[in-house]
Amino acid sequence: MQEQNNDLVALAGNREKTIVKTSVVGIVTNLLLVAFKAFVGILSNSIAVILDAVNNLSDALSSVITIIGAKLGAKQPDKNHPLGYGRIEYLSSMIVAALVLYAGIASLVESVKKIITPEEADYSTVSLIIISVAIIVKLILGMFVKRQGKKINSGALSASGSDALFDAVLSASVLASAVVFLVWGISLEAYVGVVIAGFIIKAGIEMMIETMNDVIGKREDPETIARLKQLICEEEAVRGAYDVTLFNYGPDKNYGSVHIELPDYLSVDEVDRITRRIQTDVFRKTGVILTGIGVYSYNTSDDEAALMRNAIQKTVMKHDWALQLHGFYADTEKKTVRFDVVLSFDVERREAMELLYDEISSLYPDYQIQIIADIDVSD
Repeated sequence: MQEQNNDLVALAGNREKTIVKTSVVGIVTNLLLVAFKAFVGILSNSIAVILDAVNNLSDALSSVITIIGAKLGAKQPDKNHPLGYGRIEYLSSMIVAALVLYAGIASLVESVKKIITPEEADYSTVSLIIISVAIIVKLILGMFVKRQGKKINSGALSASGSDALFDAVLSASVLASAVVFLVWGISLEAYVGVVIAGFIIKAGIEMMIETMNDVIGKREDPETIARLKQLICEEEAVRGAYDVTLFNYGPDKNYGSVHIELPDYLSVDEVDRITRRIQTDVFRKTGVILTGIGVYSYNTSDDEAALMRNAIQKTVMKHDWALQLHGFYADTEKKTVRFDVVLSFDVERREAMELLYDEISSLYPDYQIQIIADIDVSD
């Protein structure tokens, strides 16, 4: 475990440096764009260009908050926070989302004012050139930041990259409205401002929802769960892996637990060696630290137990809300049988369990039945 924690600290350090460097590039670029667009917007009396500048300013501020979140999130674990400070990044993301949302609402208010009390815009050739350059810069910045975000699995950077690419599209709409005004004399300034504000508000709400899901806890990616199960089942003695649960303590800081099925003839020493190999292999290949591996024992030499499993599985799985049966073990001498059932969220758990107990007890009235109801935490 200590070796794994040391590796996580090293990865966190490299990740923090990449986030900071990329964010600094974003801050400098966005501040330059703010200066240019604000200058153009004031000279041309264009509310759309000014709002575009405000949007860039909020992007720069977002990058500052991203750096602060990365710095705090990379702090080493201590006595009060033994699993680290990684979740601080989610709080910083929520602040960024709130800023984006505020910028969008403020932009909408100003645009509506301009619709009610319109003012004529006045574009120059220099203004159009600056806006065009800003579009190109935003495209390059967006692709760079998004690529870095994917490289280090940073949701904040990936979102910033996507936002920058989206900003390029918004700037293009501002340029289009300027061309329309110069060619046909039709002013779409305030209306384009409303559209930009709407997109900014939408982006802020989506960021807020995504961050809230990270804080609350969400269903893990099915591909990640499948990958973990595949790695675990590569261990020769393991017949199946179930109940995979991941606990996220920040980006790339995942702890987890799992149940595995092993044959009933293994000794405790053999089980111990198997689970340790699994923990090491999973961490090296995925970065996930398995803090707990539960063990199910399955019958290997009792034909009657095999027949019981088939009968019970058929009885349980006839219900749509019974998603899976695993961890089955029957002791035909002591007359006991135990297994787990994964229940759908669509069923009332207590009623479902009472029904299963009644059905299984009627099949095997002489047996003591033990059923564990599992939560549908992974696909």
